[in-house]
Amino acid sequence: MKVAILAGGLGTRLSEETVLKPKPMVQIGGRPILWHIMKMYAAHGYKEFVLALGYKSEVIKDYFINYRHHAHSLTVDLSSGHVTVHNGDCEDWRIHLLDTGLNTETGGRIKQIAQYIGPEPFMLTYGDGVSNVDIRQLVNFHRDHGKTATVTAVRPAARFGDLSLDGNRVAKFTEKPQTGAGWINGGFFVLEPEVFEYLKGGDDLIFEKDPLEQLSQDGELMVYRHNDFWRCMDTMRDVQLLDGLWQGGKAPWKIWETPVPV
Repeated sequence: MKVAILAGGLGTRLSEETVLKPKPMVQIGGRPILWHIMKMYAAHGYKEFVLALGYKSEVIKDYFINYRHHAHSLTVDLSSGHVTVHNGDCEDWRIHLLDTGLNTETGGRIKQIAQYIGPEPFMLTYGDGVSNVDIRQLVNFHRDHGKTATVTAVRPAARFGDLSLDGNRVAKFTEKPQTGAGWINGGFFVLEPEVFEYLKGGDDLIFEKDPLEQLSQDGELMVYRHNDFWRCMDTMRDVQLLDGLWQGGKAPWKIWETPVPV
């Protein structure tokens, strides 16, 4: 099953970083958040990726084209141009890097990558969110219900600390917890190829509007509830929070160093 990642947006709310790079290339712990997302999927055995690119697509292309060279020691023979990579073990990923337009909306991007997905189920997520969602459980849930689409619902992190009160006494203080109410679209979709029949429009088609609304009306959109960690990187505050978790060894999405049960 291929993993499609929407990695072409402008990232205007993170302009401090995105003036020079696309949002998925903003670094967490010295690696692009896109790499973190791909590592999460690969830990569950999903290693073929279709990246829908747009804004500054060349930055993402250059990163993966030169990935092995940047990750290892090299010997360069200037006379022949031959490059030898030392200790060249690397992720065994297959990555399709597809230009889908600078101003194309999410639905338009998904529609454009259809030929690379093929007539088979696939996964889809956004290039700016990390989570410890169990991908295999998500896929099994999708297969069991037999509908066209599954979306992962999450509870966003609260902006401020949570106070549990007992009269005038604070009984419990929780620093920026996941909120106890309200589910939102957290990405991490699983989709049947029939989803492309709902993508009626051009590059201005927004997946989260007509297509998902119609899937819902048709009874073809199911929800997988994830109550644990999820974070979207929208602002510099989010970048700093995620980087702090990584640097402190407390990144919940770093599941790849723990064997995932088969």
